[in-house]
Amino acid sequence: MTEPLLSLSKLSIHYPSQTEKIAVVDTISFTVGQERVALVGESGSGKSMTARAIMGLVRKPGQVTAEHLRFQNQNLLDLNTKQINQIRGSKIAMVLQDPRYALNPALTVGQQIEESLKIHRHRSRADRRDKIDEALLAVGLQPAIARSYPNELSGGMGQRAMLAIALINNPLLLIADEPTSALDAKLRNQILELIVEQCEQRKMGLLLISHDLPLVAEHCDRVLVMYQGQLVDQSAASLLPQSTHPYTQTLWRCRPSAATYGTVLPVLDRTLNLAGVEHGTD
Repeated sequence: MTEPLLSLSKLSIHYPSQTEKIAVVDTISFTVGQERVALVGESGSGKSMTARAIMGLVRKPGQVTAEHLRFQNQNLLDLNTKQINQIRGSKIAMVLQDPRYALNPALTVGQQIEESLKIHRHRSRADRRDKIDEALLAVGLQPAIARSYPNELSGGMGQRAMLAIALINNPLLLIADEPTSALDAKLRNQILELIVEQCEQRKMGLLLISHDLPLVAEHCDRVLVMYQGQLVDQSAASLLPQSTHPYTQTLWRCRPSAATYGTVLPVLDRTLNLAGVEHGTD
């Protein structure tokens, strides 16, 4: 286990209703070091909200509380907006799942990469152009793509462009929220392999949010499993198929494939108190 870059203790996110506060993330704790950690679970389990809390992007009336939410031993919840902005996009970067909505259609790819450089680095215009070219080449795109608008890119190219924006300032931690969900199977592998390669080259930590358990098992070091806002299981990613936790077992076995064609896939028994079940393979 590496020294943690990120440490969460009893992180919760609440939204008010007419009668009570509703927890969409409920007292979860974990760490991420210079390693690849996956956060998995079905839609609505709280994965993306957890990422938003780390980035300081939970909008009101959402309320984020924790014993601590530390990055490099600095409690992010104690920082003001200016201090958070100095970290977000510089030391912690995030890649979203669909470039069609995440990229600004009115700006070229180069302008969007340069925007992050202008905010966090004081460089001459010539230096910024060189850095943009380097960033595009690092993710497998030609420098000429800098003059293209998002609508002129394919899905895979758009995802690479978003990765270039995230990596331009050499962050210490990358949060990738479903970066392959909008892509076909071949491109999913290419993009995830590219992310892993960049993490290794830059000695960068990765928090990967994903539904694709086989890709997680292949490319990540550890996996954290969320269900209804709680962390219910965790293990080495390679041990996902052997997990004894009923929720993790169901997530793994309910994947459709050629082998399961024509058969009924398993369904989770939601009468179980899954949060009370011991972690299957820790």
